[in-house]
Amino acid sequence: MTKALISVTGLDSTGIIARVATRLAELNINILDITQTILGGYFTMMMVVDLDGAQMDFDAINQALQPVRDELRMAIHMQRMDIFDAMHRI
Repeated sequence: MTKALISVTGLDSTGIIARVATRLAELNINILDITQTILGGYFTMMMVVDLDGAQMDFDAINQALQPVRDELRMAIHMQRMDIFDAMHRI
């Protein structure tokens, strides 16, 4: 299974989770785990996702998230979970 970690941060507003989850579903990306909170009016969310169902490579998926970044005016970062895990094992 190819996993990625997606973080979403920015000013809180209605529909953030729905918009991000909808785009991931359109790309056939399954959400495995999710956590979110609001700190002082700032929304933060972390998601672990399974990329195996997507019909595109990592960079194309990241690019496909750009319209959501623009629409929500939020920072959405995606990183490969294997690299994330390796960084934290050192």
